[in-house]
Amino acid sequence: MRKNILQHIGAIVSGRRNEEHLTQQQLAQQTGRGLQHIQNIEKGRVNASIEVLADVIYRLGLSADVLFYPDMPLLEQQTKQLLCKFAVCTEDERVFLLKTLDCMAEQMLSRHEKEVEHKTAE
Repeated sequence: MRKNILQHIGAIVSGRRNEEHLTQQQLAQQTGRGLQHIQNIEKGRVNASIEVLADVIYRLGLSADVLFYPDMPLLEQQTKQLLCKFAVCTEDERVFLLKTLDCMAEQMLSRHEKEVEHKTAE
């Protein structure tokens, strides 16, 4: 079980790092860690300290829950990831994101309502 969780953490870190278009070297530099240590974390070869993981998940905008609860439902993972990214934004950026999200949600709801109306009319 222990090896599985280390491999899970490594896969999440590696995947998220790639989504952020970061190299292992860049992540190492941005978190103040050695390249080999980042490589070992991603390969599931080391049990990284809480301090190291905290730096890595902060930089990657991850939720610790995603790392430690591999069976977490996808919707919950996505929600936590979004909240982590939101939390590191400035107040102005958060206001902008909320307005943008509200606009997008209204458009999606409107589209959904039209689809439902179209189906019930048939």
